[in-house]
Amino acid sequence: MKFPNPVPVVEIARKINAKLIGDASLLAYGINEIHKVEKGDITFSDVAKYFQKSIKSEASIIILNSEAECPPGKALLICDNPFEAYDSLVREHRPFRPLTASISELAEIHPTTIIEPNVVIGPDVKIGKNCHIQANTTIYEYTYIGDNVVIEPNCVIGANAFYYKRYPGKMERWRSGGCTILENDVHIGAGCTIAKGVSGDTIIGEGSKLDCLIQIGHGAVVGKNCLFAAQVGVGGKTVIEDDVVLYGQVGIAQSLHIGKGVVVLAKSGVSKNLEAGKTYFGYPAQEMNISYRELAALRQLPELLKKKG
Repeated sequence: MKFPNPVPVVEIARKINAKLIGDASLLAYGINEIHKVEKGDITFSDVAKYFQKSIKSEASIIILNSEAECPPGKALLICDNPFEAYDSLVREHRPFRPLTASISELAEIHPTTIIEPNVVIGPDVKIGKNCHIQANTTIYEYTYIGDNVVIEPNCVIGANAFYYKRYPGKMERWRSGGCTILENDVHIGAGCTIAKGVSGDTIIGEGSKLDCLIQIGHGAVVGKNCLFAAQVGVGGKTVIEDDVVLYGQVGIAQSLHIGKGVVVLAKSGVSKNLEAGKTYFGYPAQEMNISYRELAALRQLPELLKKKG
């Protein structure tokens, strides 16, 4: 998530009541989780064993709950509750805005795009040329849709991330400050739900096609010309490269990397990274030939037990 204008680190320190260690001249250009940070970003850590990962990341400003050595060119902000500080900054720059009209005056929609009845479009949504948004679809704030995109009925694009901070006895939801991006020539089938990123972007790459009833989690990145069959679920922050095919009811866990040209056969469960250019099957998914040999061996097991007995 990028700020509209750079914010001085000294101003951020004042807002979150933090002690500043390091370069007080820095400007913050955005805020992001550790896995998506860039130079100029703010990130945070409230667990000591992850401090160094945060400090050594691309982030320029790191919010911590105890002091640490600060590298040159960076700043540490020390406060009691880094998560609350981080979340408050997201909420400041992405304040909650309830929908007050079917189509927000702050939305930009190209005149060649077709909007069917009962479509709801939030503020700061941009929709390109020759798109077709079908009935009863809701498109939430900070969604950017390219040209020639089709979204079939009853979809939700840009829903809040399913992401919570755990405390003893309760969970607190993060404010979703990221964007949702559908690139040119994407097709979204009926009843799909695509969550916005927590602070990064959820992206569906150019030319990709999603069947009906698919869930794409927060911050997931889907490459170009991918093909997903019905009831696929993709966990948050997973990266899927170009030309990947996921058959019906495939489930992919969060924070994985799926290589280019991978094919995952129906009803498979993916729990680890998959190497490019291979076909996978099973639960947990593994290379198809290995899974098929294991299934063939299992079919022979009753006969083998009889012979042994």
